[in-house]
Amino acid sequence: MNSAASGLVDIHCHLLPGIDDGPADMQDALVLARAAVDAGIDTVAATPHLRADFPDVHPEELADRCRVLRAAMAQHEIPLRVVSGAETSLVWALQCDRQQLALATYAQHAESILIETPNDVTGIQELLYVLRAQGLRVILAHPERSSGFHASPDHLEALCCQGVVPQVDAGSLVHRPDSSVRRLAERVVSSGHPAVIASDAHRGQSWRPVTILAQAASAAATLVGPARAAWMTSEAPLAIVEGRELPDAPPSRPARRSWWKAGRGRPVRAA
Repeated sequence: MNSAASGLVDIHCHLLPGIDDGPADMQDALVLARAAVDAGIDTVAATPHLRADFPDVHPEELADRCRVLRAAMAQHEIPLRVVSGAETSLVWALQCDRQQLALATYAQHAESILIETPNDVTGIQELLYVLRAQGLRVILAHPERSSGFHASPDHLEALCCQGVVPQVDAGSLVHRPDSSVRRLAERVVSSGHPAVIASDAHRGQSWRPVTILAQAASAAATLVGPARAAWMTSEAPLAIVEGRELPDAPPSRPARRSWWKAGRGRPVRAA
């Protein structure tokens, strides 16, 4: 895989057909993949749900399922890079063995894992530490949708300070401008902590479309400047799927006070 991203990199996409609430079949998956390319996306991590209510998702099958999808895309001349991954529930991750956990990581590098944010975030720092102590970089999927973080945003800041990387859903930055989800998403993006943006796509069009990632990149550019937005949607996500350290992030423009510290007498400029 080329380490120089020329387009968007989507690290949260339900692209694999027929195993969760993503595309129902291969035809729908190819529609999603084509829409991703048309939206300027170069690379997608296929991240089906790994949790009890999706029993057809098995970590040992993910790499093969991606190979089958890549072969189908090649036949239809869809130039999209696809790597394996999973949107893993915290309960599943804490109960599985080390080998299964590695199979759920991006490209099965045993380096970064996408954890679905629960609504109840009680004790989440300690629970995620169990995974981080195994050498995993935790990517926290759509924390802005968690009612627990709305009630206790300091918990989210603490996780960011510990090296957990929040992944904001593109739709959260584009839809419902007056909602608490939108406000929290914008604050995470503007905080100065490393964060990434992904589509959380389930379809090519309509419900949670993959095309919304391009819109979110534009929204982020308004918040933090084009360079920082590109880092969140291209450079940092590519490093995650390739199992590399995150590259240095450019400064936010305009630089902002940390939203967690706002009103507490100590302005903190964005990194």
